[in-house]
Amino acid sequence: MISGALVSMPAAPGVYRMLDLSGNALYVGKARSLKKRVTTYTQIARLPERLRRMVSETSTVEIITTHTEAEALLLEANLIKRLKPKYNILLRDDKSYPWLVITEDGEFPQLAKHRGAQVRKGRYWGPFASAWSVNQTIQALQRVFLLRTCPDTVFANRTRPCLLFQIKRCSAPCVGRIDAEAYGALVRQASDFLSGRAGTVQHDLAAAMAAAADVMEYERAAAIRDRIRGLAHIRGGDVINPESVGDADVIAIHQAAGQSCLQVFFIRGGRNYGNRSFFPTQAQGATPGDVLGAFIAQFYDDKTPPPLILLSNTVPQADLLKDALGLKAGYKVELAVPQRGEKRHVVEHAATNAREALERKLAESAGQEKLLAATAALFGLEGNPERIEVYDNSHIMGTNAYGVMIVAGPEGFIKPAYRRFSIKGPITPGDDFAMMREVLTRRFVRATAEDSSREDGTWPDLVVIDGGAGQLSAARAVLDELGVSDVPLVAIAKGPDRDAGREWFHLPDRSPFQLPPRDPVLYFLQRLRDEAHRYAITTHRASRSRKITTSELDGIPGIGSARKKALLNHFGSARGVRQAGLKDLEAVSGINRTTARLIYGYFNPDARFDDLPAGGIRKD
Repeated sequence: MISGALVSMPAAPGVYRMLDLSGNALYVGKARSLKKRVTTYTQIARLPERLRRMVSETSTVEIITTHTEAEALLLEANLIKRLKPKYNILLRDDKSYPWLVITEDGEFPQLAKHRGAQVRKGRYWGPFASAWSVNQTIQALQRVFLLRTCPDTVFANRTRPCLLFQIKRCSAPCVGRIDAEAYGALVRQASDFLSGRAGTVQHDLAAAMAAAADVMEYERAAAIRDRIRGLAHIRGGDVINPESVGDADVIAIHQAAGQSCLQVFFIRGGRNYGNRSFFPTQAQGATPGDVLGAFIAQFYDDKTPPPLILLSNTVPQADLLKDALGLKAGYKVELAVPQRGEKRHVVEHAATNAREALERKLAESAGQEKLLAATAALFGLEGNPERIEVYDNSHIMGTNAYGVMIVAGPEGFIKPAYRRFSIKGPITPGDDFAMMREVLTRRFVRATAEDSSREDGTWPDLVVIDGGAGQLSAARAVLDELGVSDVPLVAIAKGPDRDAGREWFHLPDRSPFQLPPRDPVLYFLQRLRDEAHRYAITTHRASRSRKITTSELDGIPGIGSARKKALLNHFGSARGVRQAGLKDLEAVSGINRTTARLIYGYFNPDARFDDLPAGGIRKD
């Protein structure tokens, strides 16, 4: 198939995709000359065993040409993350990163954490490695710069200072304890600090403290002194907060036992914004440089790279990678492998963290393998389960009913594979059996349609149901009806008084049994069951919260967000609007006579107005 594709393949730069008979991507690669690169795959004797298997599975080759090789590299990274080809080194990075923002759309800017698209007007700093790291930074900045963190709705309705003012974490602009000019000075100082000009900020604060002391305003001088102490505490120039580095990402790799761990530190303005570990898949046998190169291209596919990236190892085609990153960022991006000085110490620190993270993961994996082997022996499975699916339901008196599926395997919980199922019914409220039947039917109908050959690793080796014999029987009936007879089923029933450690295990054609209270397999299965329960409760609460935020006013024709806000501000609640008279409604800003009658008619369907306009509500 590859030889046939070469006939019409151009010698231009671009990206090629190798596809199997089902059209699934096996491999995505880029090349300066597509024809030359793909030709190498026809020389089977020169290929390693892994690539020989790939070529043997390839049915077709698709290409996309680009203007430059740098553009091809960016497109390759995008396709690898989206298609997840079987033979590429894959980065597992399914989380968005938090940022810190100082808004610029009001007189008194807010200091806040932000995720997602940066649509709100303001200055952004980041990314931070975790929500914890950005929250810690906000707390530290509050001590020094006294900026408000409350949302605009709270800020606009305060009548007295909140607790943060009392503990000297806010300057209380909400109640006029500071004017706009003085607050703007605090905002500029915070911006300077976050932009790496902490020395300037500290010098200005010291001068302000001395000036206050000179005119004997000792209380004000003491307050500035406390801010200086807070600033000195969070500056902390060392290997953790390397001031000489400026804005950079530090990426180090460690390999052991055929696996790789990459550690990324985010340094902005000489401040460490946290770190995160990554364990790319399908990297066995690849050199550290190859893994680093593949990782960098995919990691920055949806992120703007900083001007400097410090690496523990050199990467192949570093110049091409720099050109591609610069093309994406709009400015020059430098890749460096420092050999001495503070930058080298930072890289070594990241490499140490990578080694320790990989050692922890290998130890956990070894323990996980033992637990999976013991689970397989307990339930009579043919081999260690690679994918365990656990199902649970959550509802309150039949309302906001959801079913969930969590997934676990040799690497622990596989959270990208989690699924939630909104129960559609019709189902009698509280009928757990019917809910379980609906969830399993939807899950396995889709699995049968999408992966009937069971080669994609999305079929379970073990299904665990939270429940007893009744839930097990319902689950077995669903699978039998769908012709799925070879998936092992287990139901876990809570023990007397719902005590953990006294659970009963139900299997088809086997009497219920219990495990010894301190059996490691019991702890393992409890952890799976508890994770499913946690996910079900979280899903249910989120659904309930969304419904709580809806209003009776949402269903009134012609009432948009502005009019709804005006009504709620005037009457205080949807109930107040419902109970209001016509004249009261007409008194609301933005509500004319026609709209007032529509609102009144919506809540009072028996109302009759002789002069109600067309489209209004009348009941004869």
